[in-house]
Amino acid sequence: MEIERGLKKKKENQSWKAYLTLPIISWALYDFANTIFSSNINTIFWPFYMQEIIGNNEVQEQLANTFIAYANSIASFLLVIFSPLFGVLIDRTGRKKKYIVIFTLLSVSFTILMGIFAEVNLTSTIMGVPLYLALVIVSFIIAKFFFHSSLVFYDTMIADLGKKEDVPLISGFGVAIGYLGTLLGLTVYLYVGNSDFHHAFIPTAILFLLFSLPLFFFIKDNPKKVQVENKASFLSGYKEIYKTFKEIKSHRVIFTFMIAYFFLNDALATTIAMMAPYASTIVGFSAGEFILLYLVSTVSSIIGSFIFGYITKSVGAYRAIRYVSLLLLVALIIGTFAVNAWMFWIAGSMFGIALGSMWVTSRTYIVELTPEDKRGQFFGLFAFSGKVSSIIGPFIFGTITYLLASHGSIASRFGMGSLIVLTLVGLFFLNRIKPEEN
Repeated sequence: MEIERGLKKKKENQSWKAYLTLPIISWALYDFANTIFSSNINTIFWPFYMQEIIGNNEVQEQLANTFIAYANSIASFLLVIFSPLFGVLIDRTGRKKKYIVIFTLLSVSFTILMGIFAEVNLTSTIMGVPLYLALVIVSFIIAKFFFHSSLVFYDTMIADLGKKEDVPLISGFGVAIGYLGTLLGLTVYLYVGNSDFHHAFIPTAILFLLFSLPLFFFIKDNPKKVQVENKASFLSGYKEIYKTFKEIKSHRVIFTFMIAYFFLNDALATTIAMMAPYASTIVGFSAGEFILLYLVSTVSSIIGSFIFGYITKSVGAYRAIRYVSLLLLVALIIGTFAVNAWMFWIAGSMFGIALGSMWVTSRTYIVELTPEDKRGQFFGLFAFSGKVSSIIGPFIFGTITYLLASHGSIASRFGMGSLIVLTLVGLFFLNRIKPEEN
């Protein structure tokens, strides 16, 4: 008995030592870096900047929400066009780091441009929108596009870092380290305060770049050698993605999960993009109050991602995803009908757990389900599914706030309510997967 306990303890120690290898630490630090961008730009300071510039009353607050939602939809539309090719690039070339570096540098550059354009005094207008604001919005769209493009290659890289059985813990470790990046990124608020939110753009870009450097320098690509006669044109990747889509339909579980993930990711992505202006509109949270809420949500994500790494390993990725989806549903219901600040605190904490855990469980489940030689293509297809959903959710939210803008904050409640419907649809398809099929 003592020998068994000793062997078990030794095995656990070896598992933890795996986190201390330079490749895994470097990979996790990129999660740290990109989460700084995601939280500071996508979730907090850019939405607050838009409300600062546009939202002078209840009606204009809803119009600001519409701008925010539509800009996110456009960025996702660009990803729908290009992301199917990324998985093909991975399978053909084996290169992941190369494209992460390129896309990260481009995202950082356009984030810096957001800060520059917000400072310049351009009095002319384009389609009724001040030119400086239009340039900030366009820069945001491009920065977000390249940011998410890098994640297709980054997520696929996890399969190169350890054995299949270690993927849940490595994934949970990466997500948890990533959310620690949120804590560092939010220190920018000390420099910005409750106004002039555009001052956060350039510092965020610098932090994003700084913590990406370990991956740039300490992880090696494993390029594949492809015979010249076997090389196809870049655009032929669309045919391969169509072929993959037809092929994935023959894998019933993978195809059903892709549909479920489509709707669940739709609710997640839209909440991330709209939670700051929603909290401001419904309860009147200031930037400081929302950042405190976001910090609590982030701590919940860190704890949740670690816990669900072990839950996933214990009960399986499928059951873990169901638990996370139900948690997301409850969080959205509380947030939609919230009438007091404390309800936001509960919803924000639950959403934080669901957000971090969904990434842990879904990445693991995809690795479990997909054949190794098609993993890059299937990851690309899941990214494609996720990005299409990221068009629809914000578009629905933005259209609702636009059409009901004259009704004030009720427009935002209806927008958030639409995410409950999306989550229920996702759960419906998830329940169509039988546990014995996994």
